[in-house]
Amino acid sequence: MALPDRLDGLLFFPVTPFGAAGGVALDAYRQHLKSRLAYRPGAVFACCGTGEFGSLDLAEYAECVRVAVQEAAAAAPAPVPVVAGVGYGGALAARFATMAAHAGADALLAMPPYLADGGPAGLVEHYRRLADSCELDLILYQRDSAVFTPAAVAELAGHPRIVGFKDGRGDLDLVRRIVGAVRERHGPGALRYFNGMPTAEMSAPAYRAAGVPLYSSAAFCFAPEVALAFYRAYRSGDQSTVDLLLDGFYRPLVELRLLGRGYPVALVKAGVRLDGLDVGPVRPPLVEPPPEHVDRLREIVAAGRALVAGVSRVAS
Repeated sequence: MALPDRLDGLLFFPVTPFGAAGGVALDAYRQHLKSRLAYRPGAVFACCGTGEFGSLDLAEYAECVRVAVQEAAAAAPAPVPVVAGVGYGGALAARFATMAAHAGADALLAMPPYLADGGPAGLVEHYRRLADSCELDLILYQRDSAVFTPAAVAELAGHPRIVGFKDGRGDLDLVRRIVGAVRERHGPGALRYFNGMPTAEMSAPAYRAAGVPLYSSAAFCFAPEVALAFYRAYRSGDQSTVDLLLDGFYRPLVELRLLGRGYPVALVKAGVRLDGLDVGPVRPPLVEPPPEHVDRLREIVAAGRALVAGVSRVAS
């Protein structure tokens, strides 16, 4: 089966654990992967934004991708695809891409180039060269300084190894125009589209209406039961459960996330620790949430699990 057809279901973006000495804690990383792969996510996106890609050196990156590939390959009843993050300028992005290929990754999530902004023409050339330089399929990631025009995405969609587009900016008008431009030029199914907003469940229904059915779930890292209950309700059209979890879990989570910079990563890592696995702190320039915010996160997760338990009792 081609990779775009395999990228379905709830998408898992693992955190990268760090030990007391500051290095990557690979044993904890394996535990994190195993525990969530047991829930059968649609794909593992290793060393991406939630995985603190920007803080990893090349050796750490290669080890993390290798471990993710090993664990995903051993997942029952069938292997799960692994997408590895890449970024920075062209030369370094190509090195990360080569290392991901050697580690066995199935595809790449291409994050914005570092600082430089050459506009749409520069983005087209950057991502075309990256796709030309490697053997893996590539998913474009619109966020921060990487803002695509519909024409630019439609042009890149003609590359045989550019198979997806992920949006992390939240401009649904632009996203809808991108989807339409690609479909007009290449027909339906040319790209797979992903909602990459922080706490993407909040905007998932709106993105689906714009032609973007898939989303990344940060909550899956620390509250998998809640994330899966929402995903099943979202996919089945169970609007009452969707609304219940949006109001009772995701909205309070977003309100907490907005209290601190870097919380789309730091709160997720705190949540994994609350769930019983020591994945260490975030690396600077990210900072840890204060104890009162961690306590609030604990309350939100407990409330979400209680809601899911109540839905399950009604369903049975």
